[in-house]
Amino acid sequence: MLAQGPKVKELEEAFCQFCGVKYAVALTSGTAAIHAGLSALGIREEDEVITSPFTFVATANPILMLGGKVVFADIAEGDYNIDPQKVKEKITNKTKAIIPVDLYGQIFNYQIMNALAKEHNLKILEDACQSIGAEQNGLKAGNFGDAAAFSLYATKNIMSGEGGILATNDEEVAENCRRFRHHGQSAQYEYVELGYNYRMTDLCAAIGVEQLKKVDIFNGRRIKNAGLLSAGLSGIKGLVLPKINQNNKHVFHQYTIRLTDEFKGSREELMAYLKSKDIGSGVYYPKPLHLHPHFMKLGYKAGDFPIAEKSSKQVLSLPVHASLSESEINQIIQAIQAYVK
Repeated sequence: MLAQGPKVKELEEAFCQFCGVKYAVALTSGTAAIHAGLSALGIREEDEVITSPFTFVATANPILMLGGKVVFADIAEGDYNIDPQKVKEKITNKTKAIIPVDLYGQIFNYQIMNALAKEHNLKILEDACQSIGAEQNGLKAGNFGDAAAFSLYATKNIMSGEGGILATNDEEVAENCRRFRHHGQSAQYEYVELGYNYRMTDLCAAIGVEQLKKVDIFNGRRIKNAGLLSAGLSGIKGLVLPKINQNNKHVFHQYTIRLTDEFKGSREELMAYLKSKDIGSGVYYPKPLHLHPHFMKLGYKAGDFPIAEKSSKQVLSLPVHASLSESEINQIIQAIQAYVK
């Protein structure tokens, strides 16, 4: 079996056990997981779905793919996750769901968001594509909504080359996603609804099975590296370090600093300096989604989400991945300390 065979089943079962959820459905990508999840939660044409403008485009595109309307709400400055108060302001009688993003590896504020969703009878699809193994109040990512979407893309904390997982505790949602990934089939050649070819291959699943065995090791190294970076970079004027919210376990898909106006030099100058020292860095994300053409067509414009717009001009992600040695982390710290002298 090349597609959706025994290795896919093994990965799904292992994922359930790791995350503590009842059901896991393997798909071709995190995007496919969001697409399938939204469809399973009943999102249809003209339905409004609220999400963050400060994320990768795959968070929002599946809303459009289902004919829904993307409604952005600004982020909180501290953790870059969607601000529940801003979400509240965007709810209308057409709102059907919220997609909060566990950005950079930290789970969104579930307690407030869940209360909001219950009050307005909304579904929550947790975009956990960057947060496998992250925790809040002892629960792992994947448990903070009616369904959750994970990515196993090559750059994630664990990967299968390409792939995604839809996690849920709702049997009906899981079954809908299984049909959705397999041409809408309830059984062979029984087509009950529109579906897609989103089946994961056993080749990808085999990699995923082995990677999942190592996720705690990989995340532990990222957390350690983040701690070393924060200790070494603390006290630098104009440099804001990552904030870990109370009762959260942050798994640092990205270690993202923010350079305010008080920092010596510009972000681009620091990036160039680090590059001259053979140290990579990246900006996630250089432009919020609402400022890209296909969302501006929906009526969005500059100034709509000031925190997201400001953050996009200030954030910078430093290397934090599991293969870095302590001496390489010290290299990064020393380079930044030398730059600001």
